[in-house]
Amino acid sequence: MQDLIRKLPGVISTRVGYTGGDVPHATYRNHGTHAEGIEIHYDPAKTSFRELLEFFFQIHDPTTANRQGNDMGASYRSAIYYVDETQKQVALDTIADVNASGLWPGQVVTEVEPVGDFWEAEPEHQDYLERFPTGYTCHFPRPDWVLPKRKADSAA
Repeated sequence: MQDLIRKLPGVISTRVGYTGGDVPHATYRNHGTHAEGIEIHYDPAKTSFRELLEFFFQIHDPTTANRQGNDMGASYRSAIYYVDETQKQVALDTIADVNASGLWPGQVVTEVEPVGDFWEAEPEHQDYLERFPTGYTCHFPRPDWVLPKRKADSAA
């Protein structure tokens, strides 16, 4: 997923790690209840949080709990970690739009939680597909997956 997200216009940097859990200084071997995640730094003048989320929902299956491809367990849950109430609302609106679109066969189970500590993963996990282009991935763009644009709320 990191390899796909880092190539988006406006994305400045990414790093993989562990977040949303209970273990300080999480590692691959000891990550407790953390999810594997990606920290994304982006230029809001070039891309929006909504655009990042739409891509996120396009490249992974948000309808399976605690699973991504062959990887199973709570550390593989679908989650969005927001920094403020505006991002939270954008995340909830995007999930509602994905559910209404019918683009996935089930309802979205993605968690929406406030951002917490992020523990950077070990070097061997950073830029994995850049170093191993034929390595395992279950994330890919679906060219026909286009979320309908949200209508602006009326001022009535």
